[in-house]
Amino acid sequence: MLQVGKTQTLIVDEEIPYGAYLSSADGERVMLPVSQLPEDISEGDNLSVFVYHDHDGQLTATTKRPLIEVGQCAKLKVVGSSPAGAFLNWGLDKDLFVPKKQQAQPMQVDQEYMVVAYLDERDGRIIASSKLHQHLSEQNVYFKPGQQVSLLISDETELGFKAVINQSALGLLYHTDVFQPLAPGQQITGYIAQIREDGKIDLSLQAPGGADRSELEAKILQHLAENGGHSPITDKSDPKLIQKIFKVSKGAYKKALGSLYKQQKITLTKAEIRLKD
Repeated sequence: MLQVGKTQTLIVDEEIPYGAYLSSADGERVMLPVSQLPEDISEGDNLSVFVYHDHDGQLTATTKRPLIEVGQCAKLKVVGSSPAGAFLNWGLDKDLFVPKKQQAQPMQVDQEYMVVAYLDERDGRIIASSKLHQHLSEQNVYFKPGQQVSLLISDETELGFKAVINQSALGLLYHTDVFQPLAPGQQITGYIAQIREDGKIDLSLQAPGGADRSELEAKILQHLAENGGHSPITDKSDPKLIQKIFKVSKGAYKKALGSLYKQQKITLTKAEIRLKD
């Protein structure tokens, strides 16, 4: 079966003067224009293509790779508009349409927006929406606390940053847990911090347990080595200073210091920390 809006491997079924017909395993066919046909291709060969509707509304294939596929999110640039909606550059000759009712805010030409691509229920064509919450779940389906995930930052709110999790759901990174610059469209590794009682997902940029602590301990030791073996940044220091230098919360920093102290790698006073001789 042909998968509209997806990259898939099809079989070159029949070469014709203006291209070739490609077929899926169940015999569905789609035309690949001659301009997209590789020179060394032959009937019976496998070919990876993207399937979509062309300017005339006909299902067609292309060897080009779009910037977004159905079910995915990406930050795309508006290249045109009309009373009905906006048009985005997604790497293909035909622009990706965003209906006006699917715009979280009125889209402006030359501006970039986070969108999700999906199939229009009326005609099966690929369109996009910046109303991510209407197309992605904001409640947990299968994630587990502590799980490492891929995050795509979607937008900033009063509480923190919303992020797309593994291209399938939405979660929240609280401002208090973010110690580095973030921006919409940025991809970053994160972790499931917790699943709230209402099913919504809280995220973290720090790995649970000892993995991040070991890395932080190494940073602290390096910081001491680069500063003559001592530092005024103690467990009593301003949280903002700790965040600026080590990109972690004060609580995480205190735990790392406690671990280094128990390992007898540092001495710790109210005024400074020092490498132990």
